[in-house]
Amino acid sequence: MAIRKRLKEGFTLIELMIVVAIVGVLAVLAVYGVRKYIANAKTAEAKNSVGQMSKDAVAAFEGEKMSSSVLTTGTSTSVLRDVCLSANAKVPTAAPAAKKYQSNKADWSPTGDVQLNKGFPCLRFEMTAPQYYSYGYTATTAAGFTASAEGDLNGDATTSSFSQAGTIVEGRLLVAPSIAEVSPEE
Repeated sequence: MAIRKRLKEGFTLIELMIVVAIVGVLAVLAVYGVRKYIANAKTAEAKNSVGQMSKDAVAAFEGEKMSSSVLTTGTSTSVLRDVCLSANAKVPTAAPAAKKYQSNKADWSPTGDVQLNKGFPCLRFEMTAPQYYSYGYTATTAAGFTASAEGDLNGDATTSSFSQAGTIVEGRLLVAPSIAEVSPEE
């Protein structure tokens, strides 16, 4: 009889408080996990894009180009290899603050860059999806390049930046094995 009476009474205050505390701890862990997941997803955009720009720079460098002058009979020309020239501007020009930016084709292919075969048109790189970061490509004086991404993910004026460099060594364009990150989750 005592067991049946106990079952009809319900839960004690202590039991309810323990359940509420457990639910609270799980909620805090879930919020932290979701924030971390979202930040990682946003940084993946930059890492993938910078890596793709680096691969595109190597592909452009390895593409065989020859002199554009007319060759006389019995002469030859050597294969010319060079990194793409720097892009005129970043896309977008400033890092979006806690927002996505939707670029258009003209952002990635300014008329001067297309005609001179430099920057993003030379790399054949453009983004059609909205982006969290501002992307840049710079040819360096040491016969190489730097591909970069910069963004303000949470709008606190502290930017995240990612970059990957490449340089010509013994006639080959070598790319850094990893992407440099500064404040990746800011």
